[in-house]
Amino acid sequence: HTAGAAFCKAARLHMQLQNKHDSAVSFIDAGNAYKKSDPNEAIKCLNAAIDIYTDMGRFTIAAKHHISIAEIYESELVDMEKAIAHYEQAADYYKGEESNSSANKCLLKVGAYCAQLEQYQKSIEIYEQVGANVMDNPLLKYSAKEYFFKASLCHFIVDELNAKIAIEKYEEMFPAFSDSRECKLLKKLLEAHEEQNIEAFTEAVKEFDSISRLDQWHTTLLLRIKKTIQGEEGDLK
Repeated sequence: HTAGAAFCKAARLHMQLQNKHDSAVSFIDAGNAYKKSDPNEAIKCLNAAIDIYTDMGRFTIAAKHHISIAEIYESELVDMEKAIAHYEQAADYYKGEESNSSANKCLLKVGAYCAQLEQYQKSIEIYEQVGANVMDNPLLKYSAKEYFFKASLCHFIVDELNAKIAIEKYEEMFPAFSDSRECKLLKKLLEAHEEQNIEAFTEAVKEFDSISRLDQWHTTLLLRIKKTIQGEEGDLK
């Protein structure tokens, strides 16, 4: 805490001396010192540094510190809406500087949190956009199937027919998606959903999971889809 206060004092002194760069560095140091003891104060200091960097036209470094703020909201303050806002701002700055892979990383964070917060439409748009961005890149194209899989799960929660149409669209855009285990799982899940067959749904998920482990995010969304099989009025265990 004392260190943070000392850095803040230094930052203000540099500001008076019109030394923007040193002032920003001191604000960053103060932010880092406050991270655990006083997260809100840390955010204030990092925002002060961001203002200086954007003023200087240094958007890449400003983006980096927006990510630091987003991470404080994620882990210390657990405010996902605010974390989303800072990841989006970082993504915008990275895009402006044509750092597309850094922008995509931030957008994927936004997509994941939006889905958890049931903002499915926004999540779908992000996964589709990032999927389309990477599918022509020889090094990244295999991750496109994962993004189309995530977009499909979000569609599925909203509306089964939407999911069907979306999956066909992804197969057309990215033929490799058709042969993926993810696409085959989605088709089995659609079939089980149509037949309101909970056993078939559970079995398909289990079989997929035994080869490719599904993480907490996927599991949460699959459980939300499964609940719709049991009928809106029925037992939602």
